[in-house]
Amino acid sequence: MKFNTRSFLVLSLLGLALGASAAEGDLPGQLSSPPGPVQKAQESASKAARSAEQAALEAARRARVAAEMSEANMGKVSQSIAEGLRKAARRAADAATRFREKAELAADASMEQGRAAANATLSESRKAAAASGAALERAEEYVRRSAEAGKEDATKAAEATRDALKQAAQVSRDAARSAHDAVKAARDAASKSRDR
Repeated sequence: MKFNTRSFLVLSLLGLALGASAAEGDLPGQLSSPPGPVQKAQESASKAARSAEQAALEAARRARVAAEMSEANMGKVSQSIAEGLRKAARRAADAATRFREKAELAADASMEQGRAAANATLSESRKAAAASGAALERAEEYVRRSAEAGKEDATKAAEATRDALKQAAQVSRDAARSAHDAVKAARDAASKSRDR
């Protein structure tokens, strides 16, 4: 078999490239080294932040649905409407509680670079849970008033419920934005640690 100059040059360059790769520890076809503890912690923080964001979006959706339901029934007072609002408020409060729990996990898992955003989300999640809890209390009061009180008292309770649900929806939207920012901060932190 004859080798010409071009073949020799190509083989020489290939040998040099393989030698350089071997010196750096990256042989072609070799799997990359397993992630270290810092990278695993960053991935865990990112996953926790994404989970909190999903819970925040669900809480915001539930709060919005309850607020829209109260708006749609404005001026109407009945036991069935009150019960429906209470159920919607309960679902919103439960979703806000799940969000707060996931935000606590995300704050615990957060790395230094993403800690401020995770703590801000935790604070917002607590506000959302409190606002949703207050809305649920108003809805339960509305149910009681519609069952036992006169129309005027029931109407006032319905208005208080609507106001509380609107407030919960606004706070939940703010919390979802904060959770989104925390996910971005966790991703940025993970990206910086990989670039080092």
